[in-house]
Amino acid sequence: MTVIRSLMPYRAGTILGAMPHAVESGQAYAAGGGHRGTESPERLLDHVADAGLRGRGGAAFPVAVKLRTVRDGGGRPAVVANGEEGEPGSVKDRWLLRARPHLVLDGLARAASITGATRGYVYVSDPYAAARVRQAIAECPPRIPTEVIETAHTYVAGEETAAVRRINGGPALPTAKPPRPYERGVGDQPTLVSNVETLARIALIATHPERRHEIAGSTVLTLSSPRGGALLTEAPYGTTLAALATVQGTARPVGALMGGLFGGLIGPEALGLTLDGAELAAAGTALGCGAVRFLGPGSCPVATAADAAGHLQAGSARQCGVCVSGTAAIADTLRQLTDGSAPPDTEERLRRWSSGLPGRGACGLLDAAAGTAGSLLRAFPGLVRTHLGAGCADCAAAPPTGGHRLVVPVPPVMDHLGQRAHSSPESGPERVSPSGPR
Repeated sequence: MTVIRSLMPYRAGTILGAMPHAVESGQAYAAGGGHRGTESPERLLDHVADAGLRGRGGAAFPVAVKLRTVRDGGGRPAVVANGEEGEPGSVKDRWLLRARPHLVLDGLARAASITGATRGYVYVSDPYAAARVRQAIAECPPRIPTEVIETAHTYVAGEETAAVRRINGGPALPTAKPPRPYERGVGDQPTLVSNVETLARIALIATHPERRHEIAGSTVLTLSSPRGGALLTEAPYGTTLAALATVQGTARPVGALMGGLFGGLIGPEALGLTLDGAELAAAGTALGCGAVRFLGPGSCPVATAADAAGHLQAGSARQCGVCVSGTAAIADTLRQLTDGSAPPDTEERLRRWSSGLPGRGACGLLDAAAGTAGSLLRAFPGLVRTHLGAGCADCAAAPPTGGHRLVVPVPPVMDHLGQRAHSSPESGPERVSPSGPR
C-alpha cells in the first residue's frame, strides 16, 4: 500500500493539499482559492518565468520557454494535460487526477490563456482518473472545450509524440522528431504537452503569485523500496536523498534507482545528493518523474537493474530494430548476472552498449536501458565482477521478475461518503459514487 505524507507544512499552494485522501470537489477547490487571480496571461507567464518553474514529467524543461514557443507558433494551439504515467514506480499523476482534478483543469485553462489555445485534452490510461476528470468537467465546465482522451497503458504511451498521435486518432506510439509537438501537434497545430503536476503548479502560481518561488521550489515524489511500503510525498528542492530514505523507512540504504527508470542506479556515497537538477546531473543521475526506489541491505542492485531492464524490454514499442535487439541484449545479460551464468566479457559488453546505444531509438526507452547498464557499472563495479561465474544469495532469494515488483499502487482516495473512490491493484474493483465527489 502507498501512504501519503507531506514533508512540507500544509498551506494553500501545496500540491498534496489539506485532504490528500479525499476527492476535491469544484466547490471545495474554489473555496480554497482556486480559479482566483485576475492578472493577465502575460503577467502570469512572467510569474512562471520568474519562479523558474520546470516541467515535472521527467525532462525538467523550463515551462515559460515552452509556453512562449507554443504561443508564438501561430495557428490554433492546443494544450494537452499528460497524465499517462508510464514509469512503474510513479503514482503522483494518477493520484493528482483522481484526487484534485479541478486543480489540473484550472492549470490547463491558465496554460491555454497564455498560449492562445482554443481546445484542451486530458490524456490518461487510468480509467478511475478519467472518470474523476469527466465528473470535474461536468461540475465546473472549463473555459475552453476540454476532452478526456483514454489510451491503453504502455510504457511509451506517455511520450509526447505518442500522446499527440493518439489524440489525432492513431496508435499511442512515438514518432520521429522533428517536428516536435510545439511545432506541429494535435491537428497539425502548435501543441503544448505538459505533465499534469506542471499544470497544477501553474494554477497555484496564478492563485498565489506572491508564493511563486515556493510553489516552483517543491515537487511531488513517489518513494519506495523492495522490502518496505511506498510513500507519496511533497518535498522542497534541497532535501537530501538520505533524508527521503529515512522518511520512506529504508534504514541504511545501499543505493537507489532514480527517476523511475531514467536516472539509473546510484551507490551509497550519492545519497548525500539533494533534490537539485544540476547537482544530480553532475553526479550522472536525474530525478526524472520524481520516483525514487531505495535499496536496503539484502536488496541486490544487480537484480534491481535486471528488473528495470526487463520492464523496459517488455515496454518496447517494437518500432525500432535497434531498440528491440538492444533492450533484449541488456535485459538478458543482466538476468544472467543475477544467476551467475553471465560470460566473462559481460562487463565489456555492458560498457559498450551503455555508450553506443543512446540516441538510436525514436524515443528514450533504449536510452533508459543503456543508462541502467552504465549506471550499474559506475555505481557498483565490484558487485558486477563478483556476479561473474557465481550466484548471488540476495538475487537467488529475490530473482528478477521482469519489472513487476517495481510497480507501486496508487494510494486510496475517498469520495464524499467516506468510501474508497478507486482501488489499488491489489484491492479489488473500484466503486465510483454516482452522486459524485464531495
